[in-house]
Amino acid sequence: MKTIVIYTSQTGFTKRYAEWIAKEAGADCLALSDAKKKNLDAYEAIVFGGWACAGGIRSIRWFKGKIEQWADKKLIAFCVGASPMESPEIEPALRQNFSESERKRIHVFYCPGGFCYEKMSAPYKLMMKMFIKSLQAKKDKTEEEKEMIKMISSSYDISDKKYIEPILQCLKE
Repeated sequence: MKTIVIYTSQTGFTKRYAEWIAKEAGADCLALSDAKKKNLDAYEAIVFGGWACAGGIRSIRWFKGKIEQWADKKLIAFCVGASPMESPEIEPALRQNFSESERKRIHVFYCPGGFCYEKMSAPYKLMMKMFIKSLQAKKDKTEEEKEMIKMISSSYDISDKKYIEPILQCLKE
């Protein structure tokens, strides 16, 4: 199946997953900015990867805007975020990004990435620092909030190639 993996990445985690998927699937791989200039009609499967930001998936609107145009293609979207795979917030966050009819057409997956403050743009770095300060100032923090403060206070990497297996399996089906 002729496949392309398209991604948008801020700090490199989504790009890493896109490249892993493309290599294992024998697919082409392009950054979204390049994919927008390319005719994708020849592809039978289109995989889109975006990074998580405040419950949303970066640039998902572009991908969703192509659903009708790509009615004859297998569509897969993956989101890369800072939360561990077992986090209970992942499923509701993924669900809120797609309508019920979109979920019938698009296979959706999550891949844990991490934080890389060194590669983060200044506005996002500032936003994260403000978020951490607001969490730290909160009285009666839950255990989850305490854990989140520890986790996002510095850079970390929890990405792992094993998280692409469900995506690869979906491509084979």
